[in-house]
Amino acid sequence: MADRIVLTQISSRAWEHPADRAALNTLRSLPGFDEVVRKVAGFIGERGVRHLFTANAVRVGPRQRPKLDDLYSEVVATLDWPKRPQLYVTQTPMVNAWAVGFDDPFIVISSEMLRILDREEQRYILAHELAHIMSGHTTYRTIAIIILFFGMRNLPIVAGMALLPFQLALLEWYRKSELSSDRGGLLGTQDQTTAMRTFLKLAGGERYDDEIDLDEFMVQAAEYEIDETAWDSVLKILNTAFRDHPFHTLRAAELQRWVQRGEYNEILAGNYLRRDGDPDRPLTDDYADAAGYYGQQAKQAWETLEGTLRRAGDAFSDAIRGTKK
Repeated sequence: MADRIVLTQISSRAWEHPADRAALNTLRSLPGFDEVVRKVAGFIGERGVRHLFTANAVRVGPRQRPKLDDLYSEVVATLDWPKRPQLYVTQTPMVNAWAVGFDDPFIVISSEMLRILDREEQRYILAHELAHIMSGHTTYRTIAIIILFFGMRNLPIVAGMALLPFQLALLEWYRKSELSSDRGGLLGTQDQTTAMRTFLKLAGGERYDDEIDLDEFMVQAAEYEIDETAWDSVLKILNTAFRDHPFHTLRAAELQRWVQRGEYNEILAGNYLRRDGDPDRPLTDDYADAAGYYGQQAKQAWETLEGTLRRAGDAFSDAIRGTKK
């Protein structure tokens, strides 16, 4: 698809998933949360983050992977982001990409990710990661990655704190932030088939010498969404509690719903919130949007999520108070 619409001055609020905003604002409202963020960020530091993610990586530019550099420039232009974050490629067999950093975020994509994806699928991933930066996700996502990498017990600056509720709540938001950036990725590539095919490859790998079928994958995604019993819901929560990404089948189904509701086409038609007209919103409005989004069919699921976040917040607050006695 050669002629992509440039989304001039688009605000990330135009595509952000309501559950992402509600979960992040819940985290920000936890007493002591900012203190933990400052301590972890201060412990690692901006230089530490860059060394952690770029010590074994190559910076992309006009003379270093110029085709990928051109593709990335197109993504930045389509989403009309005024600053071009640095892009790195790291040699690893893991299929992954990250948008990380505090004051000066950057993107790292794995060599294996580039290998299994074609050019347009790479465009989708680059737009997805840029969307994280545009949404201001990177500080909290970097904290989450550091916690996952080092483990809570290996961070002396938070030693002695009962931080499991904090970790669970942070990962819950981390997963919800992926749903937002999946939408940003679609807006960056403006090709629904490419987006869904990317999820298919992320879930099951490349074709190799066999065949893969996108329609069958979407049927599978729909089947996972069907909630047959309360026990199924419990199992899904347990399966995802310590994951940093939602299941790819769920992400495909969630993105498809967003398209079907017409919000994606409205944005392409030019009807979207712009950065120069993006007011702050109270937390209660984000909760209301999230509840409205999930609707009656998933009302119980949202209430479960909201209750989980609330209990995590209460436990985290109690832990913070206990450490200050």
